[in-house]
Amino acid sequence: RLVKSGSNVRCIVTKNTKEKPRSFFDNIDKWAKEQGASGLAYFTIEKDNKITGKGPVGKFFSEESLKEIMKICQAEVGDSIFLACGKINEIEKILSIARDKIARDLNLINEDQFAFCWIVDYPMYELDEQTKKIKFSHNPFSMPQGDLDKLDFSNPLEIKAFQYDIVCNGVELSSGAIRNHIPELMYKLFSIAGYDKTQVEKKFSGMLNALKYGAPPHGGIAPGIDRIVMLLANEKNIREVTLFPMNQNAQDLMMNAPSEVGTKQLKELGIKIEIKKD
Repeated sequence: RLVKSGSNVRCIVTKNTKEKPRSFFDNIDKWAKEQGASGLAYFTIEKDNKITGKGPVGKFFSEESLKEIMKICQAEVGDSIFLACGKINEIEKILSIARDKIARDLNLINEDQFAFCWIVDYPMYELDEQTKKIKFSHNPFSMPQGDLDKLDFSNPLEIKAFQYDIVCNGVELSSGAIRNHIPELMYKLFSIAGYDKTQVEKKFSGMLNALKYGAPPHGGIAPGIDRIVMLLANEKNIREVTLFPMNQNAQDLMMNAPSEVGTKQLKELGIKIEIKKD
């Protein structure tokens, strides 16, 4: 019923988990709900005289349906499948962190390995779920991919940005882009996100004035040295490798900052503090 109404379904296959107790699966489902999701349905593929699904939702699948799921997911007898159903951006978010959670619980992560991944083909725009309007998904100042003369601006959700990140062991190490150096193209891209020319010039006049003098195509990438050091030092918290780190309340405990502002300083700034009475 949910699929027919437009919902999407995505899954995670866990190999050879038929011997896992039900508590393992229920704990994953409970954890998913604690993350704000509706939960993760699951079943384990079994075979006696025929293919069946063991678990709370397994009984709803016919043998033919299970065989088709196994084919699509490359799952085998003895594997388990976790399912999420809903809006694509919501289920991809929960399954992304669920994959890491399940991998840790099953001891599948090699802690002695550096696994790198380039993330490319970022969408230039996304649909705001609340306003139902088009907005930039990430960096509004990057170039769109493809031949600019053939770019279909009438279908903005299909436009990909020239943006790229490199990730290692789930930690973003560096982020970059090919910058937009064409003022007229920048006006066009911002207009799709609801900004008129006057608004763009008011907000980004310095950049636009510089580009009008003929900036060449350019781009780059900015590495996070502290994050690289954190991985090399096998630390889980970046505050362990940064100079003068702040705590979770944004306080510098070494310098005792921020500290209380004195009356003289407030007077110099023309600020008056009033405490509301209950």
